Amino acid sequence: MNITQPHTYYFKDDGNIPNNKLPLLIYHGAFKVSGQDGAACLEKRFAENNWTNSWRNGVFPYHHYHSITHEVLGVYAGHALLHMGGELGEKLNVSAGDVLVIPAGVGHKKLKASADFAVVGAYPDGRDYDILRGQAGDRPRALENIRKVPIPLLDPVWGSEKGLSKIWK
Repeated sequence: MNITQPHTYYFKDDGNIPNNKLPLLIYHGAFKVSGQDGAACLEKRFAENNWTNSWRNGVFPYHHYHSITHEVLGVYAGHALLHMGGELGEKLNVSAGDVLVIPAGVGHKKLKASADFAVVGAYPDGRDYDILRGQAGDRPRALENIRKVPIPLLDPVWGSEKGLSKIWK
């Protein structure tokens, strides 16, 4: 892994997407291996740091968030433009080698992507996840859920040395 200091992005509650006081972390160019070997490398690294319940796919083309867990996405193929933080958030380019650590409540959506765009996703402690889309009826339960999500002991890339272990204190 070519581990760099992550970029941090803070998003405010926009009325639909609650977001989180914790920042989104993006490690650009965190690893060099791509394709299926890259996916396996990411799954192994995430599991070593107790981010499991992993899957391989893409990112939904609509705003959504998870209220019961944080999520890590490791891009192992292609590139994409993601809209993070809801409609009032930021549009960010990601490509193979990048890792995103998404706090519970932070909205994410794929705007456009290369045909080969693919990610590995995982959750701290192998937690289950929900998919919420910012509907009015979701809000009270979602806000309560987000408050209860614990900060993971280990960063999915760096473990206990750096990353969220230091930034999300």
